[in-house]
Amino acid sequence: MTGMGAAALAPLLACAREAEQGAAMAPGRLIVGTTCPATPRQTEGPFYFDPKRVRRDIRDGRPGLPMRLRLQVVRATDCAPVAGTRVEIWHCDSTGAYSGYDSERTAGEAWLRGAQLADASGVATFETIFPGWYPGRATHVHCKAWLPAGRGEIATQLYFPDSLADEVHSQNPYRRTGRSLRNGEDGIFSSLGGGALMAEVRRGSAGLDAALVLALR
Repeated sequence: MTGMGAAALAPLLACAREAEQGAAMAPGRLIVGTTCPATPRQTEGPFYFDPKRVRRDIRDGRPGLPMRLRLQVVRATDCAPVAGTRVEIWHCDSTGAYSGYDSERTAGEAWLRGAQLADASGVATFETIFPGWYPGRATHVHCKAWLPAGRGEIATQLYFPDSLADEVHSQNPYRRTGRSLRNGEDGIFSSLGGGALMAEVRRGSAGLDAALVLALR
């Protein structure tokens, strides 16, 4: 198991093998233990802007495989959840395009962007789609989190197993030839701790369930 490890992530979501039994992803729960390695920081990237949209469903009708993404924010010092953290995500659509930019021919749009405030368990939940890809990068989702009362922030990215991306991207509306980079070939993933940012993903009745713990100092 990748990311923060089985011991840290198991209480946040059921193990992937449970998906074969059709089990639903567990509600947000505290992670176990008293040590949580701090989440690596990664570049914000060129396609960030704040659409000022606090919402759970960020799809806006974009086609793609439905995915529920849950991010649990905890303190790296003691693994305690941090309620009220503002968590924001953004990512490309099934064709590899980002909303909101002239260069992408999407100026004025804000699909696949949004923010949530973490609940009492430190969990922010989004309804989105599995990201597409574009040349030069492995499949990823951008994320920013701001601790309450100005106590810190982090910009990072999260990733998905290559085998899953290969499978999803072989289907419509993702079908494109020559997905160029796997995780280990992505310079940002390789140089900035991407292995600790691998989402845990399993299949649900309506698509994919994905989750990651964000441990902030």
